[in-house]
Amino acid sequence: MFCWPVCFYRAVGTWYGASGVRSSVLLLITVIVLLQGCAAKTGHRHVSGRGQRGTQKAYTIAGRTYYPLPSARGFRQVGYASWYGPGFHGRKTANGERYDMHAMTAAHRILPMNTYVRVRNLENGREVVVRINDRGPFVKNRVIDLSYTAAKRLGIVGPGTARVEITALGESRITGDRSSGLRSIPNLTKGDFYVQVGAFTHPVNAYALRDKLSIRYSRVKVRKYETDRGTFYRVQVFAAHDYATARRVRANFERNGFSQAFVVRW
Repeated sequence: MFCWPVCFYRAVGTWYGASGVRSSVLLLITVIVLLQGCAAKTGHRHVSGRGQRGTQKAYTIAGRTYYPLPSARGFRQVGYASWYGPGFHGRKTANGERYDMHAMTAAHRILPMNTYVRVRNLENGREVVVRINDRGPFVKNRVIDLSYTAAKRLGIVGPGTARVEITALGESRITGDRSSGLRSIPNLTKGDFYVQVGAFTHPVNAYALRDKLSIRYSRVKVRKYETDRGTFYRVQVFAAHDYATARRVRANFERNGFSQAFVVRW
């Protein structure tokens, strides 16, 4: 239920990225290595919260606090995917559903529950669409944990992990077994793209980073964000008007020490 590249969240004046936060529900060492894939390594832990309201709250795993995004609009991410198998089948996911290894679902650290995402295996070109219903993965460098069936269709079951691109397609509210329908999120490739390089609980830290980055970049913004855990100040640098260029800017930040930077669109 859990397994990127573009974000990390920490509490108290340290950085976190919008796509970042680490993964999900129970470490289980068990049977059938083939079917478990890399599940035993993903560090799944149960994250409390049933329904949209609960799962939007910040949560802490292994001393790190993660802040779910209020919306998946414009979200894209590149990183490593893993998968989990029968050892978790039937267990509750973070949103209260039962994990079905044969369903097209996945775990993500900060995307809103019931977000539909397209996952493309960058190593073989295969694609699937899955729904986020769990939190994770909480393993370094992994960004999504896929169900067994989703991983099988992407060709990930054998190797256990693969480098993927995640693109948010839409969100849906689900009550019990019923869905209110998909709210489309355009597959946006044009617009004002920023790279988020950090977020802070204290504005003085955010503005200090903004001033430092402003020496090199002409448009650096500090955006205020309210959560139930308090107010955060996100530092974002204008990258480009197209997503492909923005990704290259993000990669440059990553090479210069901002390992959890990620692209956002306004």
